[in-house]
Amino acid sequence: MKAIRVKKTGGPEVLEMEEIPDPKADHGQVVVRVFAAGVNPVDTYIRSGNYPLNLVFPYTPGIDGAGIIQAISPDVEGNIKKGLYSSLTKDLKVGSRVYIAGSLSGTYAQLALCEISQVYPLPDDISFSQGAGINVPYVTAYRALFNKAYAGPGQWLLIHGASGGVGTALLQLARSRGLRIIGTAGTQKGQQLVKDLGADYVLNHLENDYLNKIRDITKGKGVKVIIEMLANKNLQNDLSILALHGVVVIVGSRGTIEIDPRLLMSNEGTVKGILNLKIPEEESYQVHSAIASGLKNHIINPIIRKEIPLTNASEAHTLIMQEGAYGKIVLLP
Repeated sequence: MKAIRVKKTGGPEVLEMEEIPDPKADHGQVVVRVFAAGVNPVDTYIRSGNYPLNLVFPYTPGIDGAGIIQAISPDVEGNIKKGLYSSLTKDLKVGSRVYIAGSLSGTYAQLALCEISQVYPLPDDISFSQGAGINVPYVTAYRALFNKAYAGPGQWLLIHGASGGVGTALLQLARSRGLRIIGTAGTQKGQQLVKDLGADYVLNHLENDYLNKIRDITKGKGVKVIIEMLANKNLQNDLSILALHGVVVIVGSRGTIEIDPRLLMSNEGTVKGILNLKIPEEESYQVHSAIASGLKNHIINPIIRKEIPLTNASEAHTLIMQEGAYGKIVLLP
């Protein structure tokens, strides 16, 4: 099969297409024919060596994907027939449409080797490209909103960078729970997308007065929940508009920042972080159960920015790190 391989850490240029042996399903495993692979900022952090992983070279990048189950190990097939798996995977078989939530071999390839616990049913009305945009964005969004911030109806929510993959996921989930949403984006196209997805207010975070506008919108009380995509740039500003007992959840950061802790003291606020590598198995099941319900009820509808051939993976890694996030970037093997 064809796959992207990384032989050393570095820039996008270290992503190379190679022909490697097809993976085989062993105990507890399935092989998925990948029709789309999701590209996430974390993929670039791993590639460049700026992520807490012990890499073994060469490796195939990619956490997210979608496709069709091509092979299932005999023990998995037997356990499915015995009803030993959860309701999410009990009906999976060769030919089933699935989205991938992590893999053993990487998803930037024509085939991906996965544990049975890493594949979930993909409804017929969700395309493979959309399926490749489910795992990281929606798991991150759900955990940030509900498992970290305990966000609830009527609360003011600021999505700082709402036009990207995680941002659009947050918008869809938050609207379904009745939050009052302020979304920011740095381009007119991104702002229109945020508006179309139901934000109550849309602001440009590149404008100097956007923080004052947030204070005016909330009548000086501040925002109860802030989901932050670029903490190294925005965290200090977030703390200045946080409501009493408010929560900032950091889902992305590309460096360090100096903050004034007195701002946290004055509003008795909380700052939390998310690293999906640390998600417990029980929480993972809970989150993917919620995603299954969201897909069934048409709450979840991934927005695709661009489809790029797998051979041009370096282009995808360059594009995703540029300003002006808009939906999800996927690779097509």
